Amino acid sequence: MRRLFGSVRARATLAATAVVAVALVAAGAVVLLSLRSNLAGQADTAADSAARDVAAQIAQGVPYRELDLDEDHPVQVVDRDGRVLAVSEDLEAVGGTGAPEVTPVPSPDAGRDDEDDPEIGEVGEVTWHGQGRATVDGASVAYRFAQVEVTDRSDRKVRVYAGASLQAQQDAVHTAATVMLVGLPVLLAVVAWVTWTVTRRALRPVEAIRREMAAITASEDLARRVPVPDTHDEVARLARTTNETLAALETSVERRRRFVADASHELRSPIASLRTQLEVAAAHPGLLDLDGAVEDTVRLQHLAADLLLLARLDAGERDAGARVELAALARERAAGRAGVTVRADAVEVAGSRGQLQRVLDNLLANAERHARSAVVVTVRRDGDRHAVVEVGDDGDGVPAGDRERIFERFVRLDEARARDDGGAGLGLAIARDVAARHGGTLTVRDAPTGGALFELRLPIA
Repeated sequence: MRRLFGSVRARATLAATAVVAVALVAAGAVVLLSLRSNLAGQADTAADSAARDVAAQIAQGVPYRELDLDEDHPVQVVDRDGRVLAVSEDLEAVGGTGAPEVTPVPSPDAGRDDEDDPEIGEVGEVTWHGQGRATVDGASVAYRFAQVEVTDRSDRKVRVYAGASLQAQQDAVHTAATVMLVGLPVLLAVVAWVTWTVTRRALRPVEAIRREMAAITASEDLARRVPVPDTHDEVARLARTTNETLAALETSVERRRRFVADASHELRSPIASLRTQLEVAAAHPGLLDLDGAVEDTVRLQHLAADLLLLARLDAGERDAGARVELAALARERAAGRAGVTVRADAVEVAGSRGQLQRVLDNLLANAERHARSAVVVTVRRDGDRHAVVEVGDDGDGVPAGDRERIFERFVRLDEARARDDGGAGLGLAIARDVAARHGGTLTVRDAPTGGALFELRLPIA
């Protein structure tokens, strides 16, 4: 059963068919009840008319034996004591009205007047409607009966019972029910087929997307994209979102591959240099360059720390529980650096003190490498929502075309590569990643002194 209804198409077809079936059954029941009620009302009207017609004859003084009784409606006239005074021809028995059984010979009246009875020669209101059975010419049929009271010319109070056959009602209801029972399965079959067909067509693009995703997974070719249907519905939006996800995934994977390749390249040089120095020292202890070995080891240590920090940032690591006072942190990191001026207003942000310290260290180190004589650090508020840290120098600045490229990993401009003593091109990339993880931004523009001005913008705690 689970396998049978394991698809969306099967479940949608079943649900649509069930809903339509319930609706049709309910509507059919309402139609049958309404039809039955309307036909019963018509029968009551016919019974009323027949009863009043006979009552009017009695009120005019027509003898009971000479009453003109409608052949289509069984009529019975009884007195207050239940004696039958007149009866329709071929009427053999009446049941369900509360009136006595039919007798062929009328009896004299022995009734008495009541206060609410009609006056002599008057016809009263219809006082009762009900359903019973009448046997006419040997056939017992269901009827709707009406009762009318009348006072004849001899001041006798009598009741007139007249009936209208319910055979037409029963036939109509039976015919309608038969048509519904026969048509319901056919209509449900049509609904199921239409739902199955429409659902299949609607889900065809989804199946195409699934097949292409399976092919992409099997081939590991993230450059492929799923087909986008030429519609403006949810399936088209799903396809476009899937392609956007594949593009982001492809970019991420390519970025990781490039990162691994660049990291391998950066690690190879100091490791090779350190190995060469150690091999020379092993063969010729007197030629050991201890300072060079220490320098290469420190470079490896810094590069390993940078790579580890980037890995943690890529994994989404962020300590947002601490409050960091940026002015105090800026003064602390600028202490002992020649030519660095700090202008700071007190402002707090939420985040990792260690990571924010690393951002300031990287920005200060970058500014010192490119400054001619001075570096200025400014910490200020920008409204009630943001804290801004600006690190500016009086160097040559950053060309407009390279202002985004310098934040990529392992990217160093030619001038920086020539002047950088051991840098791997990760400092600014780490600084921007840390800013992004803290909900902020890091950008660069021209400084008033002509150099580069790096602006770190963070949300205030």
